[in-house]
Amino acid sequence: MRTRRLRYRIRVRRIPPVSTPPNAIADTRRWLERAVVGLNLCPFAKAVLVKQQVHIAATGARDANAILAAFGEELQALVALPASERDTTLLVVPEGMDDFLTFLDVVARAERLVRKRGLEGVVQVAHFHPRFVFADSDEDDVTNFTNRSPWPTLHLLREESLDRAVAAFPDAADIYEANMARLQALGREGWDALDVGPSR
Repeated sequence: MRTRRLRYRIRVRRIPPVSTPPNAIADTRRWLERAVVGLNLCPFAKAVLVKQQVHIAATGARDANAILAAFGEELQALVALPASERDTTLLVVPEGMDDFLTFLDVVARAERLVRKRGLEGVVQVAHFHPRFVFADSDEDDVTNFTNRSPWPTLHLLREESLDRAVAAFPDAADIYEANMARLQALGREGWDALDVGPSR
């Protein structure tokens, strides 16, 4: 398996070996560093980055079935390794999932795949998308950016690690509200200044 060292020494693997936008991995890393960690949108993220426990993979798959195959590979790889080596995985999907609702269907199918493999309660699927919109907000509401990434992304989290992280933050239930307030204070101009969008 080919690996490449980036800042925080994040392990990177591209699957399957087909063409992907060349900046998808770098864009995701920059978003993690500047937005997710930089704005403290997820107080659990910094520790796993520093400990080199975040794995980022990008697939060149464009259709749902191929994306789910790539997801299945990453799911298997995650549970085969100890959390100390790989705590969480981000599968970036740069092609074919521009439509948010289409992507949500893939997310639902990924969740079913987790259950089918008997991993419910072991791995949880979260997601990010450049066109993410909360059900009760307008598309241009800056608070949507708490869940917007430069590229559509499936996030595989270990339930056990998530439980430990939540236990370490007694105010974890307030993260959502704090993120909303932080983005509102930052404003769209402040968000754009972070330069965490997709490079093409």
